[in-house]
Amino acid sequence: MATLQERYIKEIQPKLMKENKYSSVMEIPRVSKVTVNIGVGEATQNPKLLEAAMADLTQITGRKPTLTRAKKAISNFKLRKGNPIGCAVTLRRKTMYEFLDRLINIAIPRIRDFRGVSPKAFDGRGNYNLGLKEQLIFPEIDYDKVEKIRGMNITIVTTAKTDEEARQLLTEMGMPFRR
Repeated sequence: MATLQERYIKEIQPKLMKENKYSSVMEIPRVSKVTVNIGVGEATQNPKLLEAAMADLTQITGRKPTLTRAKKAISNFKLRKGNPIGCAVTLRRKTMYEFLDRLINIAIPRIRDFRGVSPKAFDGRGNYNLGLKEQLIFPEIDYDKVEKIRGMNITIVTTAKTDEEARQLLTEMGMPFRR
């Protein structure tokens, strides 16, 4: 079992149950999935950039990403419907907890001039979106082999009904929110 998952079951669940006075264990918010997405807009001109992004995402998550394709054609961006423009990975269960553990304890502290993640990035339904400017903060990425620095979007989907419950859950897990 992943260390964060173990901590969630032994420490965080009982604490949330006590503080929020839930009547059932099933009411306690938990993380249901984590989606990591890299958008590569320049892939329309150079398809090799997409392969490099997929390789980076594979190294970071340990799972093979799926191609995301354009839903509409946009002539100003020379984009046709169905063109590959990014890649995404959905993590669940053990791999999700291992990824969150690495993200919170190793990757986020390596961000330059870091003062905490934004507490306003919740969507109103208890899900959190985190945008990273570079993939180099993950220790799995070899700096010398990186062709181009890319950002990524990480969505943490929880079963919390409100943003406050989700914020409380992520704070207990160790997410460093800005004061």
